[in-house]
Amino acid sequence: MDESKRQIAFINTAHFLDHYVLLIFPTVVIGLEIELGRSYAELIVLSTACFVAFGLFSLPWGWLGDHWSRRKLMAIFFMGCAVSLTAAALAPNMIMLAVALFTLGVFAAIYHPIGTPKLISHARDRGRDLARNGVFGNLGVAAAPGLTAVIAAAFGWRWAFAVPAFACAVAGFVYLWMTSEVGDKAADRAHTAEMPLSFAVAVAIFIAFAFVSFSAGLIFNIVTVAIPKIVDERFAENIPLVLIGSVATAVLLVGGIAQLTVGRLVSKYPPHLLFVAIGVIQLIGVVWSMYAGGYALLVALAFAIAGIYAQVTVADVVIARYTADAWRGRVYSVRFFLAFISSGAAIGIIAALHGRGGFFLVLGVTAICAVVFLIAAGTVAALANRAESQGAPRVQPAE
Repeated sequence: MDESKRQIAFINTAHFLDHYVLLIFPTVVIGLEIELGRSYAELIVLSTACFVAFGLFSLPWGWLGDHWSRRKLMAIFFMGCAVSLTAAALAPNMIMLAVALFTLGVFAAIYHPIGTPKLISHARDRGRDLARNGVFGNLGVAAAPGLTAVIAAAFGWRWAFAVPAFACAVAGFVYLWMTSEVGDKAADRAHTAEMPLSFAVAVAIFIAFAFVSFSAGLIFNIVTVAIPKIVDERFAENIPLVLIGSVATAVLLVGGIAQLTVGRLVSKYPPHLLFVAIGVIQLIGVVWSMYAGGYALLVALAFAIAGIYAQVTVADVVIARYTADAWRGRVYSVRFFLAFISSGAAIGIIAALHGRGGFFLVLGVTAICAVVFLIAAGTVAALANRAESQGAPRVQPAE
């Protein structure tokens, strides 16, 4: 295995762990409701600082990644998550648990603005490599409810944090042992994009992407955080935590299939045009989930998850095409800042609206976000399509 393949293997592993560790608490909290005698709305708020840090700290990490070693930052990601998870497992009270979750958000924020441009620089087939990487992130999201529920039910909620802490530490040490700094110097990165844009078009796409990122972040975080509780309330009554986690995991696995599919499609069709179709699928899935119950709910949620995860892969491909490698850390950091800073808002929306109108109201607000996403994605598609048409080589007349 050469250096690029090793780097991609560890970047994929990091993506899995990044999403897994962030979704431990949303499953653990269901068991804590009974143990602590507090409501879901009260307890889920403890993770707000974690998700806010996850978005906020992507900005400085992305800037640092463009000026320093991305490999060293990935090592800090593994070790920092291990330490934070250990602190959560040992937390003596809810305040210290909230502090540990905040620290976890700080270190988890490293992955996306560092791992994504690092993957692109090592990729052989960009669309497929990004899609596979997205699947690993999706598997992390999908595995979190099921594995967390099994570990918590068998050994207690503290072990649900301790086990992945050990996994992160082992991954970090092996990563440093098996990889090198070859090709990771900031001075070696290209300063010209594959498809250069005029200043006006670049600004317009950036603004449209800001709406895409923020609305996509709200949709992603509301749905993925709430899925275990939605299943608990609307799929069937009085089912054990382990089954709730398993059902949530099965629904989330659909996102992996969607990402593999879209990874092949971006090699055949313009990715900015796929944005619009994916936006439509996402909107249909969210609206359907508002009204569905029982097994129909699972199908509706799977439909929504397919759109939610497919758009992530397409967005990364679009940014890679229009951004130079030397700037990708900062550009991706802004994208993920806008996407993940909405995590805190998503937790607030769930906590505030669930008690007033249940998940019908929560998903109704999510549907509005899906409409905003579709409009913004359409704008990006129109601007990018125009830039591609103007940038295409013109046929010279025969002499």
